[in-house]
Amino acid sequence: MILSESRGGALHGTYRVERATSVSGEIRPPGDKSVSHRAVIFGSIASGKTEITGFLDSADCEGTLRAFLSMGVRAERLSPHHLILESPGLRNLTEPPDILDFGNSGTAVRLMTGLLSGVLGFRVLTGDASLRTRPMRRVTEPLSRMGATIDGRNAGSLLPLAVRGGPLCPIEYDNHHRSAQVKSAILLAGLSANGPTTVLEPLQTRDHTERLLPRFGGRVEIGQNRVTVWPSELFGTEISVPGDISSAAFFIAMALLVPGSRLLLSNVGLNPTRTAFLEILSLMGARIGLSPDPAGTGSEPFGTLDVSFGTLKGVSVPLAMIPSAIDEIPILAVLAAFAEGTTEIRGAGELRVKESDRIAAMVAALRTVGVGVEEYPDGLAVFGEGPDRRLRGGRIDSRHDHRIAMAMAVLATRLPPGDSLVITGTDFVETSFPGFPSLFNSVARP
Repeated sequence: MILSESRGGALHGTYRVERATSVSGEIRPPGDKSVSHRAVIFGSIASGKTEITGFLDSADCEGTLRAFLSMGVRAERLSPHHLILESPGLRNLTEPPDILDFGNSGTAVRLMTGLLSGVLGFRVLTGDASLRTRPMRRVTEPLSRMGATIDGRNAGSLLPLAVRGGPLCPIEYDNHHRSAQVKSAILLAGLSANGPTTVLEPLQTRDHTERLLPRFGGRVEIGQNRVTVWPSELFGTEISVPGDISSAAFFIAMALLVPGSRLLLSNVGLNPTRTAFLEILSLMGARIGLSPDPAGTGSEPFGTLDVSFGTLKGVSVPLAMIPSAIDEIPILAVLAAFAEGTTEIRGAGELRVKESDRIAAMVAALRTVGVGVEEYPDGLAVFGEGPDRRLRGGRIDSRHDHRIAMAMAVLATRLPPGDSLVITGTDFVETSFPGFPSLFNSVARP
């Protein structure tokens, strides 16, 4: 066993990770978290029945589902990953009897704030201690311009938020945060506006919302650097959720880093707004074969990746790729440590306000194991020493951030024989990637 896990309470999960000699096999990553959230949202506001397969059975996505169950939506669970939702439609959602708690999910709470701004009734939205520190003004400000009635701590910039839904006016909004969550919140609110709502994007962010909406009968127009949605009546349909490329990224990295490795990953989502990570790896010289699945002709394309160990080179990551690779920056920093030369990542200031300050967290973690790194306000530079670089074990704090914990677990597979890395604060990995330790151990060879 390469990765062993211990729990000392709800907020005290710990990993101990040792060296791997190779990585091999074939895996299917868990369902895409972003698509799972949106599939539940659209299935819960579309009249009639919606069948969802490939659903990510995680705490984050379950929180979104529970919120709708408290507002009159019914669900039948055929398996942990197979749901049938029955909804009375957007206009007939009821007031929940209690506060809507979205745990650690910024995606869920921001998208739901937008959606519920236009639905008659009163709702209070909150999350855990970490989520209550994350910025919400980025969605409450444009929603207020649409006429939404939202109140919350620090003038509506922090959870809990009290939303009193009602009629909304359309706006044209410049998504200067380069955030798919902001875009989606505004587009969801636009379903209840009295005219077309447009979001402008100088750099395109992930487009799952605008891809899914037409599947339910919604009217969407996608132009150059702009997305427009019209108020629409939605109807239930069938949705297949592909594997999450952000989850697959950790296993792609393992196969690239450990000599003698080869790993197949099937049913991986290949949405063009999510594959910047693969494009960056190509610039670094990674050996990755890609086979699109001809069945992936629905809203989300998918396919199989064939990943083998190989030498990487440092690069300056193109600024245009950062928004679409923002979730993969921690694991990209790990890969950069084993590249030949320096990798520079700039324009990623959004990482400062994720589940943790991911820039500061990765800088501290990499320095602990002996990797040279320079911190910038909007990114970092990692000084790679090639595939044979030497690391040292130790103890790091993941700051209760699942992506920091998983990225450093991958790095630990390259420790010297007999050494180990202890990663604390791993409690939230299960909320995003259920079963990560067991899948990790199934492909990593001691």
